[in-house]
Amino acid sequence: MDFQHPKQKNMGMPARHISSQSFDEILSDLGDDPAIPDPHGIRKPPPQQGAPHRAPSEGKSNPFTESLNPIQIRNSLQGIALPIALIGVLLAAIMGFFVTYTSLNKQSQDALEASQQQLSELKKEILLTRDQINQNQDELYIAIDEIEVSIHSLNERKTETRAPNRPQAPTHESELHRWRYLGTSQIGNAQQAYFHTGKSHLAFEKGAQVLGEWRLSSIEKSLVTLMHPQGKSVVLRASKSE
Repeated sequence: MDFQHPKQKNMGMPARHISSQSFDEILSDLGDDPAIPDPHGIRKPPPQQGAPHRAPSEGKSNPFTESLNPIQIRNSLQGIALPIALIGVLLAAIMGFFVTYTSLNKQSQDALEASQQQLSELKKEILLTRDQINQNQDELYIAIDEIEVSIHSLNERKTETRAPNRPQAPTHESELHRWRYLGTSQIGNAQQAYFHTGKSHLAFEKGAQVLGEWRLSSIEKSLVTLMHPQGKSVVLRASKSE
C-alpha cells in the first residue's frame, strides 16, 4: 500500500511505502480517531481515564463498609438500636403474655377438673342418699303395715276375749240410778231411808231388800249405798226435797 501525505504531493516530497499490516497496527495504536476511517473495526477501545486498576479481590469487597467511616457506623447503629430494643421489648411482652396465658389456662383447667370431680362425688352421694331414703321409706311402710296388722289383730283378740267375759248389768241397776234419796230418820233403834222412785215415795230400813236382789247396805245423812250380790253397788246422794 502506498500512502502519501497531501503536503508531500504539493511539496514534491518522495512517497513512503507502508504495508497494510503496519497501517493496521498504527490505527490500533492511535485509537478511536473520528478523522481516520476504520472500516475493518480493528481499533482498540480507549483506556478508561481516572479509573484505578483494582485487584479482583478488592472488587469483591463490601462497598458499604468501605464508604462508611466509624462515626457514620456509630450513628447508623444508634439509629437502629431503638427499633431493635422495641422489638426485644415486644418479643419479651409476647413471651410473658404467652407464659401467663399458659399458666392461667392450666390453672383454669385444673380448677375445672377439680370442680367436675367434686360434682361427680356429690352426685354419687346424692344417689346413695336417695337410695337410702327409698330403702328407709320401704322399710317404714313395711313397719307401718305390720303395726296396722298387729293393732287389728290385737283389737280382734281383745274383742274376742272381752265378749264372753263381759258381765251383764244387774237387773234394775239403771232404774235405781233414777231414784232420788230424800233423807233419813231414826225411829227407836231402826234407821230408815226415804226414796222417790219417780212414781211414789218409799222408805226402807238398813239391810232391807229394795228392788230385785238389791239391798240397802248403808244409810248416811248425805248418801245411801245399794249393793247387789254380784258385787255391783249404786250410790245415791241426798237431794233437796221439793
